[in-house]
Amino acid sequence: MNLKLPIVALIALSLPAAAVAQPMGGRWGGSQMDQRFGGPSRQAAQPSKKVDVTAFQSADAAALLGKGPITVAAANGAEVEWKLPVYEAAVVDQLAKLGYDTAVSGAESGQIAQIGITHAVVVPEEEKRKAVSGAMEVGVSNRGNYQAMALNIDLSKPRKAIIATRLDVRIRDKVTDRVLWEGHAEAQSREDDDGLDNGAVAAKLATALFARFADAQVVPTGG
Repeated sequence: MNLKLPIVALIALSLPAAAVAQPMGGRWGGSQMDQRFGGPSRQAAQPSKKVDVTAFQSADAAALLGKGPITVAAANGAEVEWKLPVYEAAVVDQLAKLGYDTAVSGAESGQIAQIGITHAVVVPEEEKRKAVSGAMEVGVSNRGNYQAMALNIDLSKPRKAIIATRLDVRIRDKVTDRVLWEGHAEAQSREDDDGLDNGAVAAKLATALFARFADAQVVPTGG
């Protein structure tokens, strides 16, 4: 939670009480004070809520998809660190819902779903800000001299980066190595203290991607 409280102190020099009140209600009130001393809390960029999905299938693959044994593995050259199992589990869950037999390991026949994960920084992490900042102004009003000081106290943490995460899945026939179906889903999220890859992001991408499984764009055989 952001906590950014403007604290304003006015010190009048040799002025009666009525003169102190005038700058507060006029010159120093409302948006003028905000603009002069740094303004209200700024609007931070937020991750897009949209999930972009693209999917294709071979023209003669419809009868082969959504059934039989299937193995899930990392695509060649894909990230194979600790993060991949999170996406593997999400993809396995969706394939099982489609009708595939996912309880197989090392089967020579059937199909294989190859997974790739990539990340791109959309908005970098904010730099650490000063907890206390401010400004001072001395001037003359129609009631006399005045001195004004504004302090901004910001105890909020810098916002983490906004990251675009892309999940690529390619389903091949194990025997012929022919691509039967492929697609990708991409969404934005704010990096949290647990890193880029968590169950919520993986489930969101896998669910959106395989919602397009049956109506993927058809491409000629061998595409």
